Amino acid sequence: MPFGRLPVPPVESAFVVFDAQDSGCLSYGVEEAGRRWLIKTATTVEGRTSLDRAVAVHAAVRHPAIVRPIRTIPGAAGPTLVYPWYDGSVLNHATVHGADRSGLTRFQRLPVPQVEVALDAILDAHLAVSTAGLVAVDLYDGCFLYDFAASRMRLIDLDEYRPGPFVLAADRLPGSRRYMAPEELARGSVIDERTTVHALGRTLHHLLDSPKDWRGPQDCRRNSPDAWRGTNEQRRIVERATRQAPAARYPDVPALVRAWRLATP
Repeated sequence: MPFGRLPVPPVESAFVVFDAQDSGCLSYGVEEAGRRWLIKTATTVEGRTSLDRAVAVHAAVRHPAIVRPIRTIPGAAGPTLVYPWYDGSVLNHATVHGADRSGLTRFQRLPVPQVEVALDAILDAHLAVSTAGLVAVDLYDGCFLYDFAASRMRLIDLDEYRPGPFVLAADRLPGSRRYMAPEELARGSVIDERTTVHALGRTLHHLLDSPKDWRGPQDCRRNSPDAWRGTNEQRRIVERATRQAPAARYPDVPALVRAWRLATP
């Protein structure tokens, strides 16, 4: 167990600090006995609520692609979560100052088969989410940590996931509009697994797209005249998953994953 009975190292000892977040949380990397860890604490009431949700999410869901805390330290200001440190690039490093999507641009230039392996890891993780009875909230490219050296996709910061279905009691859920379903922006809407299907459909679309200013080399086999790098059948799956009306989408995550895997060599 990291740190044993010693207190968690303070932020002053960190080798990197992530403090410009809008989540109400502070995260920082520390090193102990040659190993690195990520510490996450709350700085606001909203952040404490988010970390309480994170504890519940990781108690319900385990999957090799989902980075989970290995220690939770209770405190008066909320839990402190200790995660293993993994090298990689967050595809969208979003802060209160803006978004850095250089990781996404680099990812979109990878060979299509390599992208498809990473996408399958995201989908497979959400089969575990579905089995646990949770729905995805605030899923976007900032949740995707890709290790380019090892060609491995991991999911981070799934703190807003929650049991579903539920009725939205606020004007909107947290999240990026590029990934959100219409019902996430309407008070009184039902949020259920079809909402997760929409978020995953947007994930498939964005990650199998090309950078806006780039067209892949001809040996990237399925290039089309536009930016889409997948097949026509994969495009049809994305189109159905992201339809406006929830009833017109795939009914659940397993149905989406089955369709995608049948269409993907």
